[in-house]
Amino acid sequence: MLYLDAAATAPVRREVLEAMWPYLTQEFGNASSHHEMGRRALAGLETARETVAGALNCRPAEVVFTSGGTEADNLAVKGIALGRRDRDPARTHVVTSAIEHSAVLDSARDLARWDGFEVTELEVSPEGLVDPAALERAVRAGTAVVSVMHANNETGAVQPIAELAAVARARKVPFHTDAVQAAGSLELDVQALDVAALSLAGHKIGAPKGTGALYLRRGTPLRPLLSGGGQERGRRSGTSDVAGAVGLATALRLASAERGERAAHLAGLRDRLIAGILTAVPTALLTGPDPRERPASRLPGTASFCFPGVNGETVLVDLEARGLLVSSGSACAAGDAEPSHVLTAMGYPAEVATTAVRFTLSSGITPEQVDGIVAATRDVVQRLGAPRG
Repeated sequence: MLYLDAAATAPVRREVLEAMWPYLTQEFGNASSHHEMGRRALAGLETARETVAGALNCRPAEVVFTSGGTEADNLAVKGIALGRRDRDPARTHVVTSAIEHSAVLDSARDLARWDGFEVTELEVSPEGLVDPAALERAVRAGTAVVSVMHANNETGAVQPIAELAAVARARKVPFHTDAVQAAGSLELDVQALDVAALSLAGHKIGAPKGTGALYLRRGTPLRPLLSGGGQERGRRSGTSDVAGAVGLATALRLASAERGERAAHLAGLRDRLIAGILTAVPTALLTGPDPRERPASRLPGTASFCFPGVNGETVLVDLEARGLLVSSGSACAAGDAEPSHVLTAMGYPAEVATTAVRFTLSSGITPEQVDGIVAATRDVVQRLGAPRG
């Protein structure tokens, strides 16, 4: 089987497992305990925090460890919005985009449903990009937080985060970005991006599932979502997952060191795959920015298409029968019969959006394998689209 669903999850790296192992065995102490074993666990936790901070170019105290990207997104969107409203009751407005991961969209909608907030969901271009001018029009005096993802998990579209964050910064509104899909492919210097908050998930970069982190700029108001022992400087209660934090930090350090070479390699494979499928399947529609025109606006390892006239799920099944594991989009929406909200927000009709197939590549794939993917996709789509006698 050839795994082409790296955007859904990546295998845990051996180096990560080896770094975690001591904290799962002999160094299993609780980092909040006031004895020698607890102090050693705390030292491991704080070293991991320093490693993450180094990769993000922030202070260690600005790193909050979480159970994954979903919790980090919830803590950022809900926590900052509620924290800002606690200080200023007039702050009851949230701005996000129509193509966000459900962890962000549902967090914003929960604020509207349960806490009296108003939510603006920005429209996007046909390529799936947010216009900074649209954000400037949306932000107002009562805006509590803005959240726009760094890179889309379905199309690979990369947003102009620094430009968008500058708009929010000029209006003194905290800007959060979901960088779960960007980690490992794009530089995540929070000073250069000028964001107040940034979410990460370990399982996209070679750490185990259930690990994540939130960068939170010092001084940003935050209402904690979990009550308890006051861990993570009171921002996220719960017994510290020291091994998970060490795993995330190790994976992020390795990804940061390998980013340039890996991104260049994947971009070449991506371009070969896109050109091949668009040539072999003339009816195919590339979703998201075309890297041949705007290479920096698309993740290096992501190629996504709609195949009008065929059933996307059937394409997945047939490709799996040929040894290719692909997806229709977000793994978090698997089993959902509704068309992708990302594609419909980009203007695709529902009947076209349901034909979507996403290929996400990993470093071990060869150009010859890419050619095999193209040939298999051509054969499957031609067979499924053939007229019935």
